Amino acid sequence: MDINELVMNNETTIRMGFFFGMLVLMGLWEVLAPRRALTVSKALRWANNLGLVFFNSFLLRLAFPAAAVGVAAFAAEQGWGLFNYYEVPFWLAAVASVVVMDFIIWLQHVMVHAVPLLWRLHRMHHADLDYDLTTGARFHPIEIFLSMGIKFATIFLLGPPVIAVVIFEVLLNASAMFNHSNVRLPQGVDRVLRWFLVTPDMHRVHHSVEDDEANSNFGFSLPWWDRLFGTYRDQPRVGHEAMTLGIRKYRETKDVSWLPGMLLLPFRGKISDYAINRRQWGDGNDA
Repeated sequence: MDINELVMNNETTIRMGFFFGMLVLMGLWEVLAPRRALTVSKALRWANNLGLVFFNSFLLRLAFPAAAVGVAAFAAEQGWGLFNYYEVPFWLAAVASVVVMDFIIWLQHVMVHAVPLLWRLHRMHHADLDYDLTTGARFHPIEIFLSMGIKFATIFLLGPPVIAVVIFEVLLNASAMFNHSNVRLPQGVDRVLRWFLVTPDMHRVHHSVEDDEANSNFGFSLPWWDRLFGTYRDQPRVGHEAMTLGIRKYRETKDVSWLPGMLLLPFRGKISDYAINRRQWGDGNDA
Protein backbone atom coordinates (compact mmCIF):
# COMPACT_ATOMS: atom_id res chain seq x y z
CA MET A 1 0.00 0.00 0.00
CA ASP A 2 1.55 3.35 -1.10
CA ILE A 3 1.34 6.62 0.79
CA ASN A 4 -1.55 7.98 -1.29
CA GLU A 5 -3.67 4.88 -0.73
CA LEU A 6 -2.85 4.91 2.97
CA VAL A 7 -3.87 8.56 3.26
CA MET A 8 -7.08 8.00 1.28
CA ASN A 9 -8.12 5.08 3.46
CA ASN A 10 -7.61 7.13 6.62
CA GLU A 11 -8.57 10.61 5.37
CA THR A 12 -11.71 10.92 7.50
CA THR A 13 -9.91 9.75 10.64
CA ILE A 14 -7.03 12.19 10.05
CA ARG A 15 -9.33 15.16 9.47
CA MET A 16 -11.65 14.37 12.38
CA GLY A 17 -8.68 13.80 14.67
CA PHE A 18 -7.24 17.22 13.91
CA PHE A 19 -10.68 18.87 14.08
CA PHE A 20 -11.57 17.57 17.54
CA GLY A 21 -7.99 17.96 18.76
CA MET A 22 -7.96 21.65 17.79
CA LEU A 23 -11.47 22.11 19.19
CA VAL A 24 -10.35 20.88 22.61
CA LEU A 25 -6.97 22.67 22.54
CA MET A 26 -8.29 26.07 21.45
CA GLY A 27 -11.38 25.75 23.62
CA LEU A 28 -9.23 25.28 26.72
CA TRP A 29 -6.92 28.11 25.65
CA GLU A 30 -9.92 30.44 25.28
CA VAL A 31 -10.98 29.64 28.85
CA LEU A 32 -7.49 30.08 30.31
CA ALA A 33 -6.40 33.21 28.37
CA PRO A 34 -9.32 34.97 26.63
CA ARG A 35 -8.63 38.04 24.49
CA ARG A 36 -12.09 39.63 24.79
CA ALA A 37 -15.14 39.34 27.01
CA LEU A 38 -18.00 37.55 25.22
CA THR A 39 -21.34 39.33 24.80
CA VAL A 40 -23.61 36.40 23.86
CA SER A 41 -24.21 33.11 25.66
CA LYS A 42 -21.34 30.79 24.75
CA ALA A 43 -23.58 27.73 25.05
CA LEU A 44 -26.05 29.25 22.58
CA ARG A 45 -23.42 30.20 20.05
CA TRP A 46 -21.50 26.94 20.27
CA ALA A 47 -24.65 24.84 19.94
CA ASN A 48 -25.77 26.69 16.82
CA ASN A 49 -22.35 27.26 15.22
CA LEU A 50 -21.28 23.64 15.71
CA GLY A 51 -24.75 22.45 14.75
CA LEU A 52 -24.22 24.24 11.43
CA VAL A 53 -20.86 22.48 11.01
CA PHE A 54 -22.44 19.04 11.32
CA PHE A 55 -25.36 20.05 9.10
CA ASN A 56 -22.95 21.24 6.40
CA SER A 57 -20.84 18.09 6.73
CA PHE A 58 -23.93 15.94 6.26
CA LEU A 59 -24.99 17.88 3.14
CA LEU A 60 -21.47 17.71 1.68
CA ARG A 61 -21.28 13.96 2.13
CA LEU A 62 -24.62 13.58 0.35
CA ALA A 63 -23.72 15.91 -2.54
CA PHE A 64 -19.98 15.13 -2.86
CA PRO A 65 -19.29 11.65 -1.43
CA ALA A 66 -15.80 11.55 -3.00
CA ALA A 67 -14.68 14.81 -1.34
CA ALA A 68 -11.54 16.68 -2.40
CA VAL A 69 -9.22 13.73 -1.73
CA GLY A 70 -11.27 11.49 -4.02
CA VAL A 71 -11.17 14.12 -6.76
CA ALA A 72 -7.38 14.37 -6.43
CA ALA A 73 -7.06 10.58 -6.75
CA PHE A 74 -9.35 10.56 -9.81
CA ALA A 75 -7.35 13.39 -11.44
CA ALA A 76 -4.15 11.41 -10.87
CA GLU A 77 -5.67 8.30 -12.46
CA GLN A 78 -6.75 10.31 -15.51
CA GLY A 79 -3.48 12.24 -15.73
CA TRP A 80 -5.32 15.56 -15.38
CA GLY A 81 -3.71 18.67 -13.98
CA LEU A 82 -0.35 20.39 -14.12
CA PHE A 83 1.50 18.13 -11.69
CA ASN A 84 0.09 14.97 -13.26
CA TYR A 85 1.15 16.10 -16.73
CA TYR A 86 4.65 17.35 -15.96
CA GLU A 87 7.12 15.33 -13.94
CA VAL A 88 8.35 17.31 -10.95
CA PRO A 89 9.80 16.16 -7.63
CA PHE A 90 7.09 14.92 -5.30
CA TRP A 91 8.05 17.31 -2.49
CA LEU A 92 7.92 20.28 -4.87
CA ALA A 93 4.50 19.28 -6.20
CA ALA A 94 3.19 18.83 -2.65
CA VAL A 95 4.52 22.16 -1.29
CA ALA A 96 3.53 24.13 -4.39
CA SER A 97 0.05 22.59 -4.33
CA VAL A 98 -0.59 23.62 -0.72
CA VAL A 99 0.61 27.18 -1.41
CA VAL A 100 -1.41 27.54 -4.63
CA MET A 101 -4.59 26.16 -3.05
CA ASP A 102 -4.17 28.57 -0.15
CA PHE A 103 -3.89 31.45 -2.63
CA ILE A 104 -7.08 30.31 -4.38
CA ILE A 105 -8.89 30.32 -1.02
CA TRP A 106 -7.60 33.87 -0.39
CA LEU A 107 -8.81 34.93 -3.85
CA GLN A 108 -12.19 33.30 -3.24
CA HIS A 109 -12.47 35.17 0.06
CA VAL A 110 -11.84 38.50 -1.67
CA MET A 111 -14.43 37.54 -4.30
CA VAL A 112 -17.19 36.86 -1.75
CA HIS A 113 -16.63 40.33 -0.35
CA ALA A 114 -16.57 41.97 -3.79
CA VAL A 115 -19.62 40.45 -5.49
CA PRO A 116 -22.94 41.55 -3.90
CA LEU A 117 -24.72 38.21 -4.41
CA LEU A 118 -21.83 36.28 -2.89
CA TRP A 119 -21.48 38.73 -0.01
CA ARG A 120 -25.07 37.92 0.97
CA LEU A 121 -23.94 34.33 1.51
CA HIS A 122 -20.68 35.21 3.23
CA ARG A 123 -22.16 37.77 5.61
CA MET A 124 -23.54 34.92 7.74
CA HIS A 125 -19.92 34.24 8.70
CA HIS A 126 -19.37 37.91 9.58
CA ALA A 127 -22.63 38.40 11.46
CA ASP A 128 -21.43 36.52 14.56
CA LEU A 129 -21.61 39.00 17.46
CA ASP A 130 -18.66 37.34 19.20
CA TYR A 131 -15.43 35.88 17.90
CA ASP A 132 -14.16 32.49 18.97
CA LEU A 133 -13.01 29.23 17.43
CA THR A 134 -16.55 28.27 16.32
CA THR A 135 -16.80 31.45 14.23
CA GLY A 136 -14.21 29.94 11.91
CA ALA A 137 -16.59 27.14 10.96
CA ARG A 138 -19.91 29.01 10.49
CA PHE A 139 -20.52 29.30 6.76
CA HIS A 140 -23.78 29.11 4.87
CA PRO A 141 -24.35 25.73 3.12
CA ILE A 142 -24.62 27.42 -0.28
CA GLU A 143 -21.23 29.08 0.25
CA ILE A 144 -19.80 25.72 1.32
CA PHE A 145 -21.04 24.17 -1.96
CA LEU A 146 -19.55 27.06 -3.93
CA SER A 147 -16.24 26.66 -2.12
CA MET A 148 -16.20 22.93 -2.82
CA GLY A 149 -16.83 23.54 -6.51
CA ILE A 150 -13.91 25.98 -6.68
CA LYS A 151 -11.74 23.49 -4.82
CA PHE A 152 -12.63 20.68 -7.27
CA ALA A 153 -11.85 22.91 -10.26
CA THR A 154 -8.49 23.86 -8.72
CA ILE A 155 -7.62 20.20 -8.16
CA PHE A 156 -8.50 19.26 -11.75
CA LEU A 157 -6.32 22.08 -13.13
CA LEU A 158 -3.45 21.69 -10.67
CA GLY A 159 -3.27 17.91 -10.25
CA PRO A 160 -1.95 18.01 -6.66
CA PRO A 161 -0.73 14.85 -4.90
CA VAL A 162 -3.40 13.29 -2.68
CA ILE A 163 -1.32 13.87 0.44
CA ALA A 164 -1.03 17.59 -0.44
CA VAL A 165 -4.84 17.87 -0.52
CA VAL A 166 -5.11 16.22 2.89
CA ILE A 167 -2.40 18.52 4.31
CA PHE A 168 -4.18 21.54 2.85
CA GLU A 169 -7.57 20.50 4.25
CA VAL A 170 -6.12 19.85 7.71
CA LEU A 171 -4.13 23.10 7.64
CA LEU A 172 -7.15 25.11 6.50
CA ASN A 173 -9.48 23.72 9.18
CA ALA A 174 -6.91 23.92 11.97
CA SER A 175 -5.75 27.43 11.10
CA ALA A 176 -9.37 28.65 10.77
CA MET A 177 -10.06 27.50 14.34
CA PHE A 178 -6.76 28.98 15.54
CA ASN A 179 -7.06 32.40 13.92
CA HIS A 180 -10.73 32.77 14.86
CA SER A 181 -10.08 31.86 18.48
CA ASN A 182 -10.59 34.24 21.37
CA VAL A 183 -7.07 33.76 22.75
CA ARG A 184 -4.37 36.13 23.91
CA LEU A 185 -0.90 35.77 22.42
CA PRO A 186 2.09 37.71 23.77
CA GLN A 187 2.56 40.74 21.53
CA GLY A 188 6.09 39.76 20.54
CA VAL A 189 5.03 36.22 19.62
CA ASP A 190 2.12 37.53 17.56
CA ARG A 191 4.36 40.01 15.74
CA VAL A 192 6.77 37.26 14.64
CA LEU A 193 4.19 34.52 14.03
CA ARG A 194 2.03 36.61 11.68
CA TRP A 195 4.85 36.62 9.13
CA PHE A 196 4.28 32.87 8.69
CA LEU A 197 0.72 32.17 9.87
CA VAL A 198 -2.46 34.21 10.21
CA THR A 199 -2.87 34.90 13.93
CA PRO A 200 -6.09 35.58 15.89
CA ASP A 201 -5.22 39.28 16.30
CA MET A 202 -4.49 39.58 12.59
CA HIS A 203 -7.73 38.00 11.41
CA ARG A 204 -9.96 39.52 14.09
CA VAL A 205 -9.53 42.90 12.36
CA HIS A 206 -11.35 41.38 9.38
CA HIS A 207 -14.46 40.85 11.54
CA SER A 208 -14.82 44.51 12.50
CA VAL A 209 -18.09 46.33 11.73
CA GLU A 210 -16.01 49.05 10.00
CA ASP A 211 -15.84 48.48 6.24
CA ASP A 212 -12.23 49.49 5.76
CA GLU A 213 -11.19 47.01 8.46
CA ALA A 214 -13.52 44.22 7.34
CA ASN A 215 -12.08 44.51 3.82
CA SER A 216 -8.57 43.66 4.98
CA ASN A 217 -6.68 40.57 6.22
CA PHE A 218 -8.51 38.04 4.05
CA GLY A 219 -6.02 35.23 4.68
CA PHE A 220 -6.93 32.04 6.53
CA SER A 221 -3.62 30.20 6.75
CA LEU A 222 -0.76 31.98 4.98
CA PRO A 223 -0.44 35.74 5.67
CA TRP A 224 1.63 36.62 2.62
CA TRP A 225 -1.19 37.34 0.15
CA ASP A 226 -2.57 40.28 2.14
CA ARG A 227 0.88 41.83 2.43
CA LEU A 228 1.61 41.21 -1.25
CA PHE A 229 -1.67 42.63 -2.60
CA GLY A 230 -2.06 45.55 -0.21
CA THR A 231 -4.96 44.28 1.93
CA TYR A 232 -2.97 43.89 5.14
CA ARG A 233 -3.92 45.91 8.23
CA ASP A 234 -1.87 45.62 11.38
CA GLN A 235 -4.42 46.48 14.09
CA PRO A 236 -8.00 47.78 14.49
CA ARG A 237 -8.07 51.53 15.12
CA VAL A 238 -9.79 51.25 18.53
CA GLY A 239 -7.91 48.16 19.73
CA HIS A 240 -9.03 44.55 20.01
CA GLU A 241 -10.90 44.87 23.31
CA ALA A 242 -12.92 47.92 22.22
CA MET A 243 -13.64 47.02 18.58
CA THR A 244 -17.20 46.06 17.62
CA LEU A 245 -17.61 42.76 15.79
CA GLY A 246 -20.24 41.68 13.28
CA ILE A 247 -22.43 43.65 10.87
CA ARG A 248 -24.14 46.88 11.92
CA LYS A 249 -27.52 46.02 10.44
CA TYR A 250 -27.84 42.60 12.10
CA ARG A 251 -27.47 42.78 15.88
CA GLU A 252 -30.39 40.64 17.09
CA THR A 253 -29.42 37.30 18.62
CA LYS A 254 -32.32 35.51 16.93
CA ASP A 255 -31.05 36.65 13.52
CA VAL A 256 -27.36 35.87 13.92
CA SER A 257 -26.93 33.28 16.68
CA TRP A 258 -29.90 30.93 16.19
CA LEU A 259 -29.52 28.46 13.32
CA PRO A 260 -32.84 29.29 11.53
CA GLY A 261 -32.02 33.00 11.52
CA MET A 262 -28.48 32.32 10.33
CA LEU A 263 -29.69 30.22 7.39
CA LEU A 264 -32.19 32.91 6.36
CA LEU A 265 -29.72 35.79 6.60
CA PRO A 266 -28.63 35.75 2.90
CA PHE A 267 -32.23 36.21 1.80
CA ARG A 268 -32.95 39.35 3.84
CA GLY A 269 -32.93 42.87 2.42
CA LYS A 270 -32.11 44.24 -1.02
CA ILE A 271 -28.87 43.73 -2.91
CA SER A 272 -26.91 46.98 -2.62
CA ASP A 273 -23.43 48.23 -3.60
CA TYR A 274 -20.39 46.00 -3.68
CA ALA A 275 -19.38 45.44 -0.08
CA ILE A 276 -15.67 45.73 -0.82
CA ASN A 277 -16.10 49.11 -2.54
CA ARG A 278 -17.58 50.83 0.50
CA ARG A 279 -14.25 51.69 2.08
CA GLN A 280 -15.16 54.72 4.19
CA TRP A 281 -14.93 54.47 7.93
CA GLY A 282 -18.23 54.27 9.76
CA ASP A 283 -20.56 53.41 6.88
CA GLY A 284 -20.86 49.82 8.04
CA ASN A 285 -21.42 46.48 6.29
CA ASP A 286 -25.15 47.01 5.87
CA ALA A 287 -25.64 45.11 2.64
